[in-house]
Amino acid sequence: EEDRRVICVFVFCKDEKVLEQIEMEVRMKDGASRLLAACSQRDQALEVSKNLVSCNSRILALLSQLQRMRRAQVLQRVGHGTRSEQGHLSDDLVTCFGKLSLSDLRIPLMWKDSEYFKNKGELHRCAFFCLLQCGSQILTTDLQIVDRTLTDICFEDTFIFDEVGPGFVLRLELYSSCVGEEGSLGTRRGSLGVTAMGNFSGKKLRAALESAAVCGSSPNGKASAPVISDPSTLEPKFNLLAHVTLKLKHVHGGFKTHDLSLVATEESSFWLPLYGNICCRLVAQPQCIKTFNLQCKIKA
Repeated sequence: EEDRRVICVFVFCKDEKVLEQIEMEVRMKDGASRLLAACSQRDQALEVSKNLVSCNSRILALLSQLQRMRRAQVLQRVGHGTRSEQGHLSDDLVTCFGKLSLSDLRIPLMWKDSEYFKNKGELHRCAFFCLLQCGSQILTTDLQIVDRTLTDICFEDTFIFDEVGPGFVLRLELYSSCVGEEGSLGTRRGSLGVTAMGNFSGKKLRAALESAAVCGSSPNGKASAPVISDPSTLEPKFNLLAHVTLKLKHVHGGFKTHDLSLVATEESSFWLPLYGNICCRLVAQPQCIKTFNLQCKIKA
């Protein structure tokens, strides 16, 4: 009985922490929306629009985490134990967590011969970035401007996820937005408000979360849709171009190719001629192995 009380207090504290994270992301989303309305330069607007996509994804991921935690509380109360994200009873198995690293990300493109070799046709230019999600951890790449002069989209950064279990699901999403010539975006209808955001009431927080869910959800429950839904505005909109899901079986020390699930078609304004796969290096380091190696060095 005493152990159960300790567990309940611990879970309650984690609940509060997740709720604080959700409120912070909602505040950031609200601020980014105001900033986007005030942007006059293309690069600024693209960066803010990208941040809105990541904010929506973080809110949805944190809501899912909160739902799992509360489900675990219910199971604990009725005496069925708690389940980890890998679906095993915690009483039966102690999961070894670790770090997950994705690097050397390459996305090949397949332009038409007339576009790439003969440089014919209208120049199609898009802003592009990738969003990586593992549980409630979300990372993004830098923005890149992509046109027919590129045969591959390359990212040299290394993306590291901490405290990842063996049942992890790493979802990589590709977003793009059609852009014109570099310069201003024209006259903005909105302005950046100077009033303080203040404390969120329950209704306001719920409305913001519902807005994020509508803007960032797709039929399979993943963040995907454009953040800004009003087509009459001048703000850039990022749309889901393709995605791929990576699991433990995809971990490999070397460079490996993974097939993409394409979402956009050639008729879409934000379309890019993806070859159909990505190349990357996915590595995992279990904490138990790291600890074991450290103990061996100490004994030696």
